[in-house]
Amino acid sequence: MEQIGIGLAGLGTVGAGVFKHLEGNRLLITERLGFELNIRRIAVRTLDLVRSVYPPPGLLTSQWQEVIDDPSTNIAVELMGGVDVPYEFVMRALEARKVVVTGNKALLAQRGAEIFEKALQKDCPIFFEAAVAGGIPIIKSIREAFIGNHIESIHAILNGTSNYILTRMTEAGLDFPDALKEAQALGYAEADPTLDINGWDAAHKAIILASLAYGFWLKTDQIHVEGIERVTASDIRFAEGLGYRIKLVATIQATEKGSIDVRVGPTLVPKQHVLASVNGVFNALMVRGDIVGDALFYGRGAGQDATTSSVISDLAQAAIWIKSAGKVFGFTSHGLYGTCLPINEVSSGFYLRLVVVDEPGVLAQIASVLGSHQIGISSVIQPEGHVGDSIPIVLMIHNAKFGIMQAAVSRIQHLACVRAPSVLFWVL
Repeated sequence: MEQIGIGLAGLGTVGAGVFKHLEGNRLLITERLGFELNIRRIAVRTLDLVRSVYPPPGLLTSQWQEVIDDPSTNIAVELMGGVDVPYEFVMRALEARKVVVTGNKALLAQRGAEIFEKALQKDCPIFFEAAVAGGIPIIKSIREAFIGNHIESIHAILNGTSNYILTRMTEAGLDFPDALKEAQALGYAEADPTLDINGWDAAHKAIILASLAYGFWLKTDQIHVEGIERVTASDIRFAEGLGYRIKLVATIQATEKGSIDVRVGPTLVPKQHVLASVNGVFNALMVRGDIVGDALFYGRGAGQDATTSSVISDLAQAAIWIKSAGKVFGFTSHGLYGTCLPINEVSSGFYLRLVVVDEPGVLAQIASVLGSHQIGISSVIQPEGHVGDSIPIVLMIHNAKFGIMQAAVSRIQHLACVRAPSVLFWVL
């Protein structure tokens, strides 16, 4: 049986899953491909570490360079994590014209422009399904199933940890710190959950999706990112009363003038919208194409098995590309024709929560500031039964530009009747 050699860098959670399932499903994969995928070399940081899988000792090396330099490896798989060393690995592999498979979202978000330029120079593809939404085949779908579509928008829940926390805040009435502790206890959140809860894990994935859909690489300082740390149990209740669920949503969409709106933040999603019912650690993406219309993708966005499934899918595609002498591959849209819409120009509805003095005339002062900025109010909630001289007030705002909205909120924040920092969320 003809074989395609694989060099694997990283034998952590996902790397171990790839080794285990390539071995366990070897016959199935071989029957479907018509040739065998064979791991020839595995780079690890520590050779004598106790692991969940046991490759033959002769496969292991502590030098990642050996994975690429081994003449029997045709595909270089990067599953190390981090950015700097994986970047060296990928660039060296491309220089050697070895097909690259990676699940490293941070690497692609931060260095994707350079990596794909090198891939173009060397006429050698990169496969990265596992970098976005775990086991959901969204990269393959955009590259292949939607090849004839202009992508009009993508709205997505891309981080399972934050979605689990918000789900528990909704279902059990937990405050953010308690929901986070529960997620950590169950293994859904890391001991240091920063990238999950501050929005940047989702943002890295949004940058990758934008690059595929619109043909250019955003810089990380061009994307507006907010996390879920400021969402409170009160916000969840207020949103419920207004007919919404709060989700951490990545928005990627073309505007009428051709620029691209890319942002991540807590967003009020109408209860009847399909994303509002995505709960727990699951991810979902709503993609709208000009021909296909709306298409929904739903599944596990993280975890060993879900991510491993995507890596093995990429290995199969990479092997087919090699066997076809570089003739079988979906499009890679990196024409650098897109431009990023400045966040201040993005128009949206908004949820604004304030804590104000409980006295007559306060709402009139707030409305006056919003009116002076040509911002309309669609509804107001002033909850009853609060103790003390301060009360929350929630305003739902008609579509306004984010920059103007921020300017108005800044003025409101300086009113003598306002007692605490304001909270501003997007509305889908």
